[in-house]
Formats: sequence, structure tokens, C-alpha cells
Amino acid sequence: MAEAATAFWLGILTSLSPCPLASNIAALSFCLRGGPAGRKAAGYGTAYSIGRAAAYAGLAMLIAAAGLSIPVLSDFLQRYINKALGPVLILAGAVLLDLLPWTFGAWQPSEAWTSRLIRGGALGSAGMGFLLALAFCPVSAALFFGALIPLALKGGSFVFLPLIYGFATGLPVLLFASAIAGGSASLARRYEKAAAFERWTRIATGAVLVLLGVYFTLKHIFQIL
Repeated sequence: MAEAATAFWLGILTSLSPCPLASNIAALSFCLRGGPAGRKAAGYGTAYSIGRAAAYAGLAMLIAAAGLSIPVLSDFLQRYINKALGPVLILAGAVLLDLLPWTFGAWQPSEAWTSRLIRGGALGSAGMGFLLALAFCPVSAALFFGALIPLALKGGSFVFLPLIYGFATGLPVLLFASAIAGGSASLARRYEKAAAFERWTRIATGAVLVLLGVYFTLKHIFQIL
């Protein structure tokens, strides 16, 4: 339960980070095409979230399959995952705290793909979520590769936790699309204001990751605790 809650929180934090937030705002307009009172808005928002969840779960399974299929790497993970977890969490927390000047070339879907998805209805919304989930930026990459993947490795859950994380990254789009379709148009402006909370939540999460990393490092590497 604690691991699932952590994966959910990491997904929510990812959705409020600058790059995914901009993507989600664009996706919100995409889901509401045809008018804010469209009956299909909630369905499009759900499909978008499912697409993101599928992308992250698929990527996590590929990482797991690649790692566990290589005997040397599999043996390393089984023997040293607890020792490796500490430094990885510290690095991920440092990225969230802007302590590391890390640049990350994010991939973005082309206009041709976007145009095709717009005409694809709910399936197009799912495809949009899938593609945008793969457009990593420093914060989302740190949260996914630096926090969620180690959590999945330690718990042996390469499907369930990434699915929760992925759905949470698209949850704001689902909630706001449903609310706006129901007549709460003022929420469109409030969605953009959610970015104001991102800085503080990112700092808090980064600090927690660093503290957890220090704890795992002291316990499993230096065997102090």
C-alpha cells in the first residue's frame, strides 16, 4: 500500500512539473475539442490517462526484461539493489532540488502525428497520452528513472506501480476535462494556477528522496544504522 501511494504521489508531482504540465494543458484542450460541454470530454480524458499509464508500464517492463535477461545485470540487481538504491535516490533528489545542472533533450511528437491523433477520437487521446508520456524532461526523468524504477525494482512490481504512476500523471486532465464538460468552465484557469504548487511540492519530494537515499546509503553501504 505504501509503495502504491508513493507511486501515485510521484505521478501527481510529475503532472505538475513544468514540461508535463505544459503537455497536460495542451492535452486538456485536445480532450475538450468541439466545445467544453462535449459529452465525450471525460472519455477522452480517461483514454489520455490510460495511454500514459500504458506507456510507463510498457517502458518499465522493457527495462525489467532487459535487466533480468542479462545474467550479470540480474545478479547485480539481486545482490546490490539496496546498495545502489541510496545513491540513485540522492541523485534523483538533487535533480528535483536543482542541485545538478542536468539538461535533457526531450523528444516531442511531430505535428503530423498530432494531426492524426486529433482525428482519432478516444483512441487518438490514448495515443496522445502514450506519446507525451515518452517526452521526458529532467524532472519527469528523475522521478521515473530515479525514483519509480528503483521502487519497482525493490518491490518486484514492474506493471502495477508504473500503471498507478502513469494514470496519476494524467489524472489532472481527466478531472479537469470531466469538470469542464460538466459546466465548471472556471476550472480551466485554475488548472494553470496549479503550477504554483509545483515548486514547493518538488522541493519537498526532492528533500525526502535525498533523506531516503542517505538512509539507504548509511544502512546498506556503510552499515551504520
